[in-house]
Amino acid sequence: MNGTVTAVSSNGAYAFTKPNRDSITLLAGLGVEGDVHAGVTVRHRSRVAQDPTQPNLRQVHLLHEELFAEVGAAGFTVTPGDLGENITTRGLDLLGLPVGTLLRIGEAVLEVTGLRNPCRQIDGFEEGLLKQVVGRDETGAVVRRAGIMSVVREGGVVRPGDVITAELPTGPHRPLDRV
Repeated sequence: MNGTVTAVSSNGAYAFTKPNRDSITLLAGLGVEGDVHAGVTVRHRSRVAQDPTQPNLRQVHLLHEELFAEVGAAGFTVTPGDLGENITTRGLDLLGLPVGTLLRIGEAVLEVTGLRNPCRQIDGFEEGLLKQVVGRDETGAVVRRAGIMSVVREGGVVRPGDVITAELPTGPHRPLDRV
C-alpha cells in the first residue's frame, strides 16, 4: 500500500492551522522539529490539563487530501495545513489502517497510534465543518474522519512528493480509535 505526501506543515506556536513548508524534520520519539506539539509527553492543551505526564501518542498528524474534495462538495474550503495536520497525503486509506501500522515516508518511519479526535475548534475555522469530519454511521457509532495520529520511530526529512509505504502489523489488526 502506497501513497504520496502532497504537503508538509508545522507551527512553533499554538494555532489551529499550520503553514506549509518545503520540508519538515521528524525527530525520533518527539515529533516534528520546531512544532508546538512535539514532545515525549502530551502537548495538546486539553490533554495537558488532564494529565501532563501522559505519553504523546499525537506527535505527527496525517490527513488525507481526499477529504478536501469531500468537504468541498458540501461548500467548505479546506487546503493543506488548515486543519492542523503535519503531513497531507494522497492515495492511501489512512482511516482504514490498523493501530501499529508503520509508515515509511522519505527518510522517516512513523507508527500509527489512532484517530484524531476532532474538536470544536474546527467550527472556529469554518462554521459547520465539524459535522463534516465527525458523525455517526448507520449503527450509531461515532465516525471520525479528521485524519490519524502517529509517533516517530525513525527520524528524518519529509517533503512533498515523497512516497509513503504502509507496512501492516503482524497478528490480529486492531482498528483505529481516538487518541
